[in-house]
Amino acid sequence: MFFILIRIPALLRLIWASPNSMLGLVCGLLGLLTGGGMQLRRGCLEFYGGLVSWALARTPISAAAMTLGHTILGRDPLALECSREHEHVHVRQYARWGPLFLPAYLGASFFLWLNGRHPYWDNPFEREAYNTQPLNRRSDG
Repeated sequence: MFFILIRIPALLRLIWASPNSMLGLVCGLLGLLTGGGMQLRRGCLEFYGGLVSWALARTPISAAAMTLGHTILGRDPLALECSREHEHVHVRQYARWGPLFLPAYLGASFFLWLNGRHPYWDNPFEREAYNTQPLNRRSDG
């Protein structure tokens, strides 16, 4: 009985984040259909290559990886390895915010942009993730 009680919160967090995870799963499957790969790491599905790499290279910051719920999209296995700690901060954020995460993230970015700040580097969700594991931050003059 005690074992079941421990697992219920984890299951609820998984369900709460599932709309975003499904979006990531669709993106990942498109990557698989275009020559990409998939791996399971630390309870998350990670997709790389194919259309996933192409799309990440065309984001405003030319992202190495991106998280959608419990799904992580990366350019390649090395990018996923290098950014795993950072992306798992976002996994925990999705578990807290659930379907509200994307509107909150994009709303924060828009608010920052309107106020002359950087919509990515100054975003509180990114700041939390970078405080956990600093990655190479590019310079924006």
